Amino acid sequence: MHERKSDVELSVIVPVGSRHANARELHDEYKAGLGALGQVYELIYVLDGPREVFATGLRELLTAGERFSVIGLTREFGEATAIMAGFEFASGETIVTLPAYHQIEGMDVERLVTALGSCDVAVGRRWPRAGGPFERMRRSLFHGLLASVTGIRFQDLGCGARAFSRRVLEEIQLYGDQHRFLAVLADRQGFRVREVDLRQSSKDRHSGIYGPREYTRSFLDIFTVFFLVRFTKKPLRFFGMVGVSTFVIGALLVTWIVIERLFFGQSLAARPALLLSTLLVVLGLQLFALGLLGELIIFTHAGAIKDYQVERVIQFPRREASPASESTGHGTPEVKDRINNPLA
Repeated sequence: MHERKSDVELSVIVPVGSRHANARELHDEYKAGLGALGQVYELIYVLDGPREVFATGLRELLTAGERFSVIGLTREFGEATAIMAGFEFASGETIVTLPAYHQIEGMDVERLVTALGSCDVAVGRRWPRAGGPFERMRRSLFHGLLASVTGIRFQDLGCGARAFSRRVLEEIQLYGDQHRFLAVLADRQGFRVREVDLRQSSKDRHSGIYGPREYTRSFLDIFTVFFLVRFTKKPLRFFGMVGVSTFVIGALLVTWIVIERLFFGQSLAARPALLLSTLLVVLGLQLFALGLLGELIIFTHAGAIKDYQVERVIQFPRREASPASESTGHGTPEVKDRINNPLA
């Protein structure tokens, strides 16, 4: 990992993808918001592939004397990879990710960072939120479906403004499009997650209309998160449940076909149901075996997997030995002397 700078308190990562605003306008807005924090910060722009227009704006800012770092990826890898690349060079104990376009008011970054006093991960929620009926319905459907499969309710996972302690990304490896689900993955890992209301930027004009490909990806991402949240350490519950259900359906069909053949004289020839039921039985056994194999792998590596966080450790101080006890070697102090209140 990149050598850390001891004086940096806050590292701000801005992943720059295909959608981005004017570099100078965005930089000035974020700089004003970060300056209000009164903390020593570093600003890291990560170019997710060649972004010539934005890169030109950054070069002009550097020439004008602005101070920030720029990381350029060889090609487009996705926002999650860009965030992890920026994290490799980040030095602060607090990490902030901000979108490369206008989503929130820059001055509200202070509110986002301040929220970390009561949580480990603070994710922005644009409020009040602009948008038409279709966009509101789409957002409600997405977050409702996610809540139904994970049991965790959020309002605006599409917001790219997030603040979290460094140890969050040290324990959660993002890839693909998982940056949207950082709050969900962090909650599963035992981190305290909180949504913070931020003012939506007046320049946030995205229509919210996507193609079928984007909706398909979102659905598959939700399924991925569902599996990661519910069955990462217990794959047999998922594959076993599906496998047993498939096996039982196939076994019942086979039983019915055998009864028809023995008692009703029904021929087995040219019956697709026989082939289907046999396939269901075999598929059920394979899925169950796959879950069992996953359990064996998890058991083997269980010692290296940590899916919890320690909030605090309370240790009762030892009572110093009195001269009398030192001389005898076995003096026993009274209970009222041994027990102190660590929370006082």
